[in-house]
Amino acid sequence: MLVSLTVGKVDAGVAVLLTEDKRLIEFPSILLPPDIHSGSIVDINVARNQHAELVAEQKFLALQSDIFDTFGTRSPSAPVLRCRNATQTSVVLEWDPIDLATAELRSLSLFRNGTKAGVIPRDKSSTKISGLALDTEYTFHLVLRTSAGQYTSEKVTVKTHKITDLSGITVTPGILPSQLKQSLAETVQRIGAKMIDTVRIDTTHFVCTEPRGQAWEKAVEMNVPVVVPDWVKGCEREGRMVGVRAYYLDANPKDRPLGPSAVQQQREETNVNTDQQREGPRIEHTPPTPERPHADREESTSATTAGPPHGMETVAEVPSPSSQSELPVREKNEQHRAEAKTTNSEENEEEKEQDDAHKQEESDEGEVDDSRIGEADGTFDEVDL
Repeated sequence: MLVSLTVGKVDAGVAVLLTEDKRLIEFPSILLPPDIHSGSIVDINVARNQHAELVAEQKFLALQSDIFDTFGTRSPSAPVLRCRNATQTSVVLEWDPIDLATAELRSLSLFRNGTKAGVIPRDKSSTKISGLALDTEYTFHLVLRTSAGQYTSEKVTVKTHKITDLSGITVTPGILPSQLKQSLAETVQRIGAKMIDTVRIDTTHFVCTEPRGQAWEKAVEMNVPVVVPDWVKGCEREGRMVGVRAYYLDANPKDRPLGPSAVQQQREETNVNTDQQREGPRIEHTPPTPERPHADREESTSATTAGPPHGMETVAEVPSPSSQSELPVREKNEQHRAEAKTTNSEENEEEKEQDDAHKQEESDEGEVDDSRIGEADGTFDEVDL
């Protein structure tokens, strides 16, 4: 198709062409002949190039197919979150490597009880949350943001331990004597804790006797408490997690508590009471009461034959349960009284014999004047006794 246009204005880059119905068309001046000027008439032949259209379309479809094969067949996966370890005040979480497929990572965030707790670095696959409350339940989940969209992990519920639960303790031994290291392993096993060979994110305490070595340096770098083996012994003795301040390498050993704890004493008392209840009442066998002197037996016999006073009935005394439990003690007391009474009677008889001997000696020396006795008697009568 041939079109005639009038040149209206020519600039360095664009020329303004006028149609017969006075419409303006901007046209690149580089495509016009070099000798044209305002008022010139140019003829432009316009035709459709179908072959070029077909080639362009084929190139576009091939590009779309490559894009789909590269970015459209796989999508990122949601993170898989789990708990590695929990203590009284901290939780260690870990997750599988993030599968981004062909997408780009925008951010990975950790949420605690529905509130954003922080952003996880790209090269991390675990994290430790400290400063938690004792014996409290928490809910955690991850949110992955990529160029292909947002993906959320399943929620993980974790409950921190009680002060008496020692299963969350994870110790890493440092430089220790072989015998002491063996004793440490046995103690850790008894309290239900764990012992690992390397310092990791879930290491709660580093146990050693000398501050040196690569493991010790890594523990200090990760702010893991460095304590002596007595700390584990203290936890076992107290039956709970004890403070670490008195068990640091440079701490004074005198500040550490010694001996059985109050918890152990209470347990021992409870065990003793339980054993006594299981054994039931105990029966004690006492020796028979020795025979009392003849005078005491006559008095008891007369008191028994006399009977109750006239007009009163005899009531049989039924011993109470408490008095039955006191019978062995009463029998012992009566036995002691009988022995003491027998001893006293023998001493009185000896004293009486001695007095009779002295009187006999005085009578042998001479008789006393009766008149003088009378005077003495009168004198004593005048005294107000």
